[in-house]
Amino acid sequence: MRIVFMGTPDFALGSLKALVEKHYNVVGVVTVADKPAGRGQKLYQSPVKVYAEQMGIPVLQPVKLKDEAFVEALKALAPDVQIVVAFRMLPEVVWRLPRLGTFNLHASLLPNYRGAAPINWAIINGEKETGVTTFFIDEKIDTGAIIQQAVTPIAPHETAGTLHDKLMMQGAQLVLQTVDSIANGTCQTQPQNKEITYAEAPKIYKETCKINWEANGTAIEQLIRGMSPYPTAWTEMPLNGELLQLKVYDAIFEPAQHNEEVGKFIIEKKTMKVTVKDGYIQLLEVQLPAKKRMKIADMLNGLK
Repeated sequence: MRIVFMGTPDFALGSLKALVEKHYNVVGVVTVADKPAGRGQKLYQSPVKVYAEQMGIPVLQPVKLKDEAFVEALKALAPDVQIVVAFRMLPEVVWRLPRLGTFNLHASLLPNYRGAAPINWAIINGEKETGVTTFFIDEKIDTGAIIQQAVTPIAPHETAGTLHDKLMMQGAQLVLQTVDSIANGTCQTQPQNKEITYAEAPKIYKETCKINWEANGTAIEQLIRGMSPYPTAWTEMPLNGELLQLKVYDAIFEPAQHNEEVGKFIIEKKTMKVTVKDGYIQLLEVQLPAKKRMKIADMLNGLK
């Protein structure tokens, strides 16, 4: 069975590696075009492209997915099935191309958390479990018929980073199982209920990441963990008469009763905490502008 794989970031790389290492016939890879990144504006190549070229797999990098030359190149690869992991919304001319269809791996238990950031929002919303879903692509985003799902628990102090890695590995195995079921004709699907409203996972912007100290402590801790390590929760910290933007990678909520004003930064010995209405948020790992990410004790030592 001829497979074309479409994806870009590390999350997609887990599935591509699993396919290649298990000797599935990956005849081509589609990924994002190289683009300048970082201070030196060097051309950035996606993790999927780097690995595919190492493995000698042909790589297509279309700027526009409806581009005629790209569609013809895709047809020339003659895929039986296309697999999409963390890529872009495909036009119908692309997803209808393979004879056995195009399926997507999504990092949630659909229909919950459709959208761009399912891993982050599952933690931000305090879910106790999440998982991965494979589904056939249709006209809308993340609404196609479900093929398979796998559940994973969310640990008490889980971050978006640790959950990402767990779901990447779990997702890779689900992709292999899904390919096998399509290849041997045992694939069964279940339509998603499109009439009910489910939790959503919209794109995250900088303002989404700003900590609101007026919220309850549990919600603030969940926001910090759900944004760690990327795109990272942040706040403004008063220092020497200035307000500095402080990124917060790790923190823990300590319930308590107090009479302090909300949002006050309290430094005691080698610790820093911020008052919230139902206790304190103990800051554990942070980053100041133009500085490295560091433990709070190291940051406080540097401020002396």
